Amino acid sequence: MKLLLDTCTLLWIAINSNELSQRARELFVDPHNLVLLSVASAWEIAVKNRLGKLPLPQPVERFVPSLRTKYCVESLPLDEESALHEARLPPLHRDPFDRILVSQAIVHGLVLLTPDSLIQQYPVRSTW
Repeated sequence: MKLLLDTCTLLWIAINSNELSQRARELFVDPHNLVLLSVASAWEIAVKNRLGKLPLPQPVERFVPSLRTKYCVESLPLDEESALHEARLPPLHRDPFDRILVSQAIVHGLVLLTPDSLIQQYPVRSTW
């Protein structure tokens, strides 16, 4: 299975949060699954850190790559098809980062690992 992590999912994995569901944990650690993090999530983390909404234990430019390395998570670039697909989504969610994750999951046939009930209303494969 090809999994795309929601930004909060990666952060909860990093701190071993109880917010992470058992199903999400199992899918994440399954060596048969390819786990991806969108560059949009890296951007979201950087923005929230800069605004003071997300304190990090190290500079963001080291934090995100170190998490990806530690957990064997591959980077998913933002491509034009996914960016343009965002315009076709219904206005269920106002968060542009979440909307692009949905678009990437749809375009690339990924399963979005997210607890967000609004995201789960889109025509996207998701699980939690």
